[in-house]
Amino acid sequence: MKLKYIFQGLICSTLLIAASCSLVKDPIDTYSDVTEGVTEAGTKVVFKDKAAVQSHLTTLYNQMRDRQEHWYLDLLLIAEAHSDNAYAGTTGAEVIPFENNSIEGSNSVIERDWNRYLEDVARANKLINNVDSVVDNTFTTAEREEVKSQGKIFRAMVLFDMVRLWGSIPVITKEAGDITSGTIKDVYGDYFPAQNTEEEAYRQIEKDLLDALASAPNTNATNKTLFTKSVARTLLAKVYAEKPLRDYSKVIQYCDAVTADGFDLVTDYSDLFGMNAANTDTKIRNTKESILEAQFVSGGGNWVTWMLGRDLTNYNNNFTWAKWITPSRSLIKAFQDDGDKTRYTESVVYYQSTWSNYYPATNYPFMYKTRSAYSSIIKFRYADVLLLKTEALIMGSSPNLTAAADIIDRIRLRAGVAKLAISVRSNKDAMLDALLKERRLEMAFEGQRWFDLVRLNKVEEVMNAVYAKDPKRKARVYPFNLDSYRLPIPQAVIDQNPNLVQNPGY
Repeated sequence: MKLKYIFQGLICSTLLIAASCSLVKDPIDTYSDVTEGVTEAGTKVVFKDKAAVQSHLTTLYNQMRDRQEHWYLDLLLIAEAHSDNAYAGTTGAEVIPFENNSIEGSNSVIERDWNRYLEDVARANKLINNVDSVVDNTFTTAEREEVKSQGKIFRAMVLFDMVRLWGSIPVITKEAGDITSGTIKDVYGDYFPAQNTEEEAYRQIEKDLLDALASAPNTNATNKTLFTKSVARTLLAKVYAEKPLRDYSKVIQYCDAVTADGFDLVTDYSDLFGMNAANTDTKIRNTKESILEAQFVSGGGNWVTWMLGRDLTNYNNNFTWAKWITPSRSLIKAFQDDGDKTRYTESVVYYQSTWSNYYPATNYPFMYKTRSAYSSIIKFRYADVLLLKTEALIMGSSPNLTAAADIIDRIRLRAGVAKLAISVRSNKDAMLDALLKERRLEMAFEGQRWFDLVRLNKVEEVMNAVYAKDPKRKARVYPFNLDSYRLPIPQAVIDQNPNLVQNPGY
């Protein structure tokens, strides 16, 4: 007797393996027994032909556009409101804990994110593991390798977000087999996987990216939505900056490789996030600085704008309730103290609101980098790469403070602010502080700040001090310590999977 269906409800609720369990109604280009499971001859297969594979690849790309909650909205909540850049914004019980450091395993945001990330992994695994078995003479070996490389970049990107959030995670690279009375012992671990160590997770990410470099698409200057070699190189630079695999020489190597791919800073910072003169569309897509972005055009729309601020293409739409991720006084002061008007006005905007949770309703600040239904969400951009190289030049075994300062000065000059002082340029600790400040101002509201503090062991120093400096911030519930560097594993997932272990401190 087959036992697989006994577990079906449980498995679907955990979303660990089967992408088809999603409660979100994606387009019919995702895998299913109906659309892709049977050949014309009646044989059951995963993908019946090349077109079916390409359709499933489209599904991965659609996640970047249609499923923004976890990889953008919630990541911003964690990176900005769980750091000193922002307040939670609303009074909702699911978001306030990120501001006052009271996150528990019952939090609905982290449960949603865990499940959706693993659903994304399942989609990638479906593609990676079944491309080579497709019987279609028109599907060349080179095309198959290119498809697999894109799946591996997508999987690496998902796992990278997960391991930075939770540390030890299940690293799932295969699909679960059927559960029968004869196979249950063999496949049980596929349905209820244990966690891998952080290093093991990073090793899989590294392997996926290195494998993908051979066959991934080349950079396309007119289409920055693709999982290209440049995306893989950018991710590798980020991976090698993290503690488990830290190798600053490789950070520099892959940052330089991204430069060689033709990326550069745009001259006008507003080109990255601005609108056209009529406020009917985003200003520019596919800038020379953008490495990977999700794009939204007429007929669709970037709905997370409604969660974060005001949609300038439809000014009063969904602007009757408090928004997530309100810029903090600490961040605003950092812009003002630096005389940084360019990045300040591109990052923060003021409107009159109907609520006054953190500021007077007559002059209420909002994050401004996603400002319309058609704004692109930039996942990776070149300024981040340059600042990662700066970190490697400062923190590597043979520091080059002059080269690091030159990069920071280049980015500051683009923003119209003064170069670093000579006294800063010659001192390693001062340069590290300057780098952290520069990353904060340059990358505000792009999902970076919390991870910068974690990566450079600055969480306790920065976050335990910010509450006393900012009386409008919700009172801290628990002090930040080493356990704070990772989020709790969702308790509902632990309850359903006895092989998972809660992170320390929760």
